[in-house]
Amino acid sequence: MTNDSTRNLRPAVFLDRDGTINHERNYLHKIDDFELIPGIPEALQKLQNAGFLLVVVTNQSGVARGYFSLQDVKVLNDYMCLKLAEYGVKFDGIYICPHHPTAGIGEYLLDCNCRKGKPGMLQQAARDLAIDLKRSYMVGDKVSDAEAGNAAGCRSVLVQTGYGTEQKKRSCPLPYPSLRDLSEAADYIVNDFKRDKVDHPPLGTDDC
Repeated sequence: MTNDSTRNLRPAVFLDRDGTINHERNYLHKIDDFELIPGIPEALQKLQNAGFLLVVVTNQSGVARGYFSLQDVKVLNDYMCLKLAEYGVKFDGIYICPHHPTAGIGEYLLDCNCRKGKPGMLQQAARDLAIDLKRSYMVGDKVSDAEAGNAAGCRSVLVQTGYGTEQKKRSCPLPYPSLRDLSEAADYIVNDFKRDKVDHPPLGTDDC
């Protein structure tokens, strides 16, 4: 039985950006270099139509390093939203971590709680958007994405786009499903959610 405190909360799919939604480009910040991974619009449509909120959570340490500005990140994110709106896809929130604990400059030199694999961006989105973290999923191409989801109480899924292939080659098994791309992850999430609509316990920590 759902208690009063969670009855009105909604499930979400949290999405890494670079390497998960668009092709990985080192410190991407120019519109000309932005390219959606094939099948992304349809995968996001599937998740949206299944009732999930869609929330992007992205580390952007290029800001901390002085490679580009927060305004550059906003311009690129606006372009991403515009491209996906052509398919009827709308993000319910976009959260950015501009910090780095060792390589940052000025105010961005910070060991923050928002840089993945810590859960700060997901927790903030949950407060802002009334998200039930226990019924939500995190999708990304790095173990740090999965760790952030796990720390927030979500179920995490890795994709093999971006840095995902390298992550799969690690010497010890990962405690998260590792799927080909977001299209395959969307199918997995929708089917998993249908099978079990009660609270999802987080998966185990990566001890490698």
